[in-house]
Amino acid sequence: CVLKAYFAVSSGIKKRQQDVVRFLEANRIEFEEVDITMSEEKRQWMYKNIPEDRQPAQGNPLPPQIFSDDRYCGDYDGFFESKESNTVFSFLGLKPTLASKVTEPRPMTCQ
Repeated sequence: CVLKAYFAVSSGIKKRQQDVVRFLEANRIEFEEVDITMSEEKRQWMYKNIPEDRQPAQGNPLPPQIFSDDRYCGDYDGFFESKESNTVFSFLGLKPTLASKVTEPRPMTCQ
């Protein structure tokens, strides 16, 4: 599977995007950054694939929005809450791989 984080270049949400990227990189989780400011097609895909019950009451959903392949994981608030409750791997649809002390830690893999 491919973990995708949908971002937009905007100062108001930049810190949230950086928090997601830092966590994924620190945990050696492979992911693809998708910049929706550069592609109307990707922006529309993101909007259409966020479940209706997770859409904001007004306006469009703000990045970062996280998907595992085509499965919606959630937005920054869901990511942050899962990080705080130590359930972020489940939130991302990932299972940690066990690494021995002798070898390099391996990237996380999808369930």
